[in-house]
Amino acid sequence: MFVTAVLLWLCVWFIILQFKCRRPKSFPPGPPVLPFLGNLLDFSPGNPLKDFEKFEKSYGNVYSLFMGSKPAVVINGLKAIKEAIVIKGTDFAGRPQDLFVNNVAQSKGLVLADYGSSWRDHRRFALMTLRNFGLGKKSMEDRIKEEIQHTMKTLENSIGETLSPQVMFHNASSNIICRVLFGKRYDYEDETIKVIVRCFTENAKLANGPWAVIYDSLPVIRNLPLPFRKAFKNYQTCENIATNLLNEHKKSRVPGEPRDFIDCYLDELNKREDDDLAFSEERLVNNCLDLHFAGTDTTSNTLLTGFLYLINFPHIQERCQQEIDQVLEGKDQPTYEDRHDMPYMQAVIHEVQRVANTVPLSVFHCTTKDTELMGYSLPKGTMIIQNLDSVLKEEGQWKFPHEFNPENFLNERGEFIKPEAFMPFSAGPRMCLGEGLARMELFLIMVTLLRRFKFTWPEDAGEPDFTPVFGVTLTPKPYRMKVQLRAEQ
Repeated sequence: MFVTAVLLWLCVWFIILQFKCRRPKSFPPGPPVLPFLGNLLDFSPGNPLKDFEKFEKSYGNVYSLFMGSKPAVVINGLKAIKEAIVIKGTDFAGRPQDLFVNNVAQSKGLVLADYGSSWRDHRRFALMTLRNFGLGKKSMEDRIKEEIQHTMKTLENSIGETLSPQVMFHNASSNIICRVLFGKRYDYEDETIKVIVRCFTENAKLANGPWAVIYDSLPVIRNLPLPFRKAFKNYQTCENIATNLLNEHKKSRVPGEPRDFIDCYLDELNKREDDDLAFSEERLVNNCLDLHFAGTDTTSNTLLTGFLYLINFPHIQERCQQEIDQVLEGKDQPTYEDRHDMPYMQAVIHEVQRVANTVPLSVFHCTTKDTELMGYSLPKGTMIIQNLDSVLKEEGQWKFPHEFNPENFLNERGEFIKPEAFMPFSAGPRMCLGEGLARMELFLIMVTLLRRFKFTWPEDAGEPDFTPVFGVTLTPKPYRMKVQLRAEQ
C-alpha cells in the first residue's frame, strides 16, 4: 500500500512538472526540456557560454530555456538586447526572486532588489551620492591616486622579478571602493579584508556551482544542512563587519558633514519621516555589500585581463607608452581629463573591457508586465538572460570581433570612437551604476603603471592561456608577469 502511494505521488508530481515545463503560447522556441532538470544537462559547468552560442545558432537571437522548472528567455545580439533593455527598459527591469543569489543577499541591495519605487529611490540616491563624492571630479581622483601609490610600491619591490598580480589588483580595487563607502582603506595584510575577500570568493564559486542549481531547482531541500548553507554564513559574516563599521560611523559622524557613503545615507535617514520604511540601516548595510562586491571583482578582473594582453602584445604596450609620454611630458601625474588627449589609450582600455566581458550574462532580469520582444509574447515574471558575449563579439558590429585589437575603437583618422554594441556595463534602467568609477579607475591605474614600468611575459612561463575561468564574473587564469623600470624612468 505504501509503495503504491509513493508511486502514485511520483506520477502526479511528474505530470505537474511536465505541465509546468511547457512553453507558453507564442513563447520563444528552445531545446527539449527534461522534468525536474529542465535544460540544466545541456550546459557545460566549466563554461556554458559556448552552449548559449550553440543554441543561438539553432533557435535564433531570442530563445527559451528552463532552469529546473522555471522558464527563462535568452536574448542575443544588439538588436534584441537593445529592444528589451533600452527601448522597453522598464518592461524588462525586474529581478527574478526566490533564486539562490537573491535569498543569500535577501534581495535588499542595489543589484538584486526587484524593480519598484524603493529600488528607484535607492538607485537615485546612490548615483547622486557617488557624483557628489567625485565621480568625474577631483576628490574621487585623489582617492584612486592614493591607492595607486600602494600598488606602485608593490611593483617597485618586484623590479627584475616576477609576480602574480591577482592579489595586488584585487586589493587595490577593494580599497578604492572601501574609501568611497567607509572612508577608510585596509592594509593588504589586514585580517578584515582577508575575511571579506574569502567570503566574496567562496560565495561567487557557490553561486556559479551545482549547489546553486540544486537549490533553485528543488526548493524542498533548502533547509537541509548542505554545502550551499556556507553562502548564507559568509554573507552574515560580511553583514556583521559592515554593521560594525556603521555603528562606528554613528558615533563619530558630524551630521551634515559626510565623509563617505555611510554618512550620506545616515544624513538621508535623518531627513525622512520615522514611518518611511524605504530607507533603513538594514538596507544601508545591504547596499554597501552590493557596491563593495560589484566594485571589486569586476575592476580587478578587467585589470588582470588588460595586463595579460599587454604583456603578450608588446607592440600595443609600447604604443600606449609612447602616447602617455607625449601627453604627460612635464606632468607629475595623469588626470582623468587626460583621456581626451589619449585616443589610443582609450581604445586599448575599451578593447580590454570588450575582450574581458567580465559579467558575460549580466545580472538576470525579469519582465515587470506582460510584454513582447521580437514578435514573441512574454508573460509578467519571465526570467531574462542577456548574453552580452553575443553583442561584444557580434559579426558586423566590430572590425575584429574575435581578436584583441584596439582598432575596434578607432576610426580611419585614429580618433577614439565607441560603437553602439559596446555595453560591458549592460544598458537601460538597471545599467551598472558604478560605470563612472570603473572607467576612472581603469584609466588612472593603467596609465600610471604603464608610464613607470615595463611588463613582460616571463621567459620560463610557457605559452599564455587567454581562456577565462567562468564564474559569476569571468577571470583570467592565474599568471605571472615580469616587472622592469622603463628606460626613461
